[in-house]
Amino acid sequence: MLVDEPKVSTSWGSYKAFDLFLGYPQPTFDFAGSRHKINRMITNTKKGFTLIELLIVIAIIAILATAVVLILNPAQLFAQARDSQRISDLATVRGAVVLYLSTVSSPDLDSAGGTCGTNYWGSVTGAVENLTVTGTQSANTARTVAGSGWVPVDLASVPGGSPLSALPQDPLGDEASSTASAYTYSCDNTNKWFELNANMESSRYASGGGDDVESTDGGSAYSIYEVGNDPGLDL
Repeated sequence: MLVDEPKVSTSWGSYKAFDLFLGYPQPTFDFAGSRHKINRMITNTKKGFTLIELLIVIAIIAILATAVVLILNPAQLFAQARDSQRISDLATVRGAVVLYLSTVSSPDLDSAGGTCGTNYWGSVTGAVENLTVTGTQSANTARTVAGSGWVPVDLASVPGGSPLSALPQDPLGDEASSTASAYTYSCDNTNKWFELNANMESSRYASGGGDDVESTDGGSAYSIYEVGNDPGLDL
């Protein structure tokens, strides 16, 4: 006669009863307490800056902004950019006049508005005379390249046409302060020498600066930027 084996229940209730029989503690879970902690965490994440924290951040930003202004010095950066333009402008005009002298059969360095040795020319009216030889400024301040501009050379007569469409003007334009930094021109029509001058305004490119171009250009004026074909740049 076969006897049925007793069936052992594997339900959770059976395991729980067995654990109780052995004296094991039963795990408990505080749903209410956990929900309270979660709600508190969510609330904390939504918390904004306090007034003191905002003031500290503003103070830090102000300190950094002041440091940037002191280190970079925007005014000097703009002045350096204008000086770079001046150096480029005079190099361009010098190249154009040299081309004129080498390609035109009878070059004339004072074709209109004055006489070499007596007058000097400037890119603005009242341009400060910064040349070695004292003279009177010509009235010609135009940007034309046909000989009646502030460079009295007929660049339009160069074979193939003028290398410049217009004469450059100091970056400060017609501002009152531009009279001190205006471009100037002087010449020696006998020897066919010329000189172009400009005044650097930034401490970087001015005489004594880190990239000094005024006292190192080989000219006679140590506080003026001078270029040209005159051997001593002393016109």
